Amino acid sequence: MKTVFVTGTDTGVGKTLFSAWLCMQWQADYWKPIQSGLDDETDTELVTRLASCRCLPERHRLTQPLSPHQSAQLDGVSIQLDDFVWPPLHEQQTQPHTKSHRWVVEGAGGCMVPINWTHCMSDLMLHLGLPALVVARSGLGTINHTCLTLEHLKNKGVPVLGVVLNGPSNLANKKAIEHFSGVKVLAELPWLEDTSSANLKQIAMPVALREALESL
Repeated sequence: MKTVFVTGTDTGVGKTLFSAWLCMQWQADYWKPIQSGLDDETDTELVTRLASCRCLPERHRLTQPLSPHQSAQLDGVSIQLDDFVWPPLHEQQTQPHTKSHRWVVEGAGGCMVPINWTHCMSDLMLHLGLPALVVARSGLGTINHTCLTLEHLKNKGVPVLGVVLNGPSNLANKKAIEHFSGVKVLAELPWLEDTSSANLKQIAMPVALREALESL
């Protein structure tokens, strides 16, 4: 199986929309292990609607749109790393796998978002044994946020596939991120106002990103 863990530098950087686009363009299926907040359309529901791919049920569905450790505490739920396995038990029992099958796993928030009072999202990446693909904004502030995220992942020992920038093209920020982090920016995608499935289909996957994904 070819699997990548999509994380972001912050909340609202577009990683769920990117995940839907990636599932569509890469012909991958989707899993979000932890969902925080159930009042609006969930990330799994959004990806299902836009990408029409197969989406596994979340392992934890938490009612409040907060950090997982806070939402879990309010719901009276204890989240532990052992709750998560890859591939999920449901898949192991029902679906045969080949090395050609593709999966997009999306985290909740950024890599240091806590899932309990001991572990954060990067610990979950390590536990699942998956490489990270970091989604970031292209504009002001992204150099700091992106390089700090990449430094944390490096220090944790999480393999990083690369960076994806969302928003208007910014060559200076792209060069700075690559220079100071040593990690390649694999794609620069426009910030979409029209988030329809038809619009996502029109955005082709850059060669660098496709080659990196196929190298998994």
